[in-house]
Amino acid sequence: MRLSEARRIVVKIGSALLVDRATGLLKQDWLAALAQDVVWLKSLGKDVILVSSGSIALGRGVLGLPATALALEQSQAAAAVGQIRLARAYEEVLAPHGITTGQVLVTLEDSTDRRRYLNSRATMEMLIGLGVVPIVNENDTVATDEIRYGDNDRLAAQVAVTVGADQLILLSDVDGFYSANPQQDATAIHFPVIDRITPQIEAMAGDAGSGLSKGGMKTKLMAAKTATASGCAMAITEGSAQRPLHALEHGARATWFTAQLDPQAARKRWIAAMKPRGEVMLDAGAVQALNGGKSLLPAGVTSVSGRFGRGDPVAILGPDGAILGQGLIRYTAQESALILGHRSDEIEALLGYPGRAALIHRDDMAL
Repeated sequence: MRLSEARRIVVKIGSALLVDRATGLLKQDWLAALAQDVVWLKSLGKDVILVSSGSIALGRGVLGLPATALALEQSQAAAAVGQIRLARAYEEVLAPHGITTGQVLVTLEDSTDRRRYLNSRATMEMLIGLGVVPIVNENDTVATDEIRYGDNDRLAAQVAVTVGADQLILLSDVDGFYSANPQQDATAIHFPVIDRITPQIEAMAGDAGSGLSKGGMKTKLMAAKTATASGCAMAITEGSAQRPLHALEHGARATWFTAQLDPQAARKRWIAAMKPRGEVMLDAGAVQALNGGKSLLPAGVTSVSGRFGRGDPVAILGPDGAILGQGLIRYTAQESALILGHRSDEIEALLGYPGRAALIHRDDMAL
């Protein structure tokens, strides 16, 4: 697989790659080289999202906290100090290349709550559409279980699913998946490609991680399951080399986990499998617009029924009551009833606050 074949790429950067374990300082030369990779991918027309660990590791060094395991309050304090430094570091290496960065702080909960999921997706899509490279980090200053048990491997997979990425690249301290820990077993076998994560593959994963990172190979397999099930291929590759993404494109050792569906098809299947919480009925013009690949606007809706909130699945009906499909609606049942039949530029006057133009965006619809 090649990065040049992807449309949208999420890159996860581990703490050990970004922060020197001995000094607690940022590896400036490595980060500057990674910036060159981002510039190269952007020059090829690729969307790039970076999911970066390192805030706690950076904050730990600034605050003089011990290298041993930290208490929850210490981790949160370290994250608060480290996050601002992490965001500034990415801005400083990418701005000279004319690339704008934006910090996005999320938790795994943002992907399980549909309202928060839609908000995250809309924000990320807007940033990407404006040419921004989002720098995503877990919001460790407020997270609890995420700090103690979470990891940015799985977070990166959730981000890849949210933005509909084609590829997820985990830059790690290992060059792929092995049958055993290669540091402990010289006979460990490297897998260049894994088409399906079997129980046998899962049994081979160990828990070993570096001193700065929380994720081991088990968390990477969990990330691979999430990504590939949603149509996103995933690679694990050693990231300490200068320009690791360029190296991956030109044959650096890695393990690729293949996706069985493209991201859009996987997303449509996910939406179609949901139980609808309500219904929206359309006029003939709206049906024609949907068949032409357009989003559903309030003006084309003649009635709504059911009790649903923002982000809930609703059935989409034609003028004759036939089910056309379903989608994730961007307004509550009460809001939808107020704006149906009206133009999008009338939404603010009707609701008293600005809203989204589409009732159901085409990317959130399975017909």
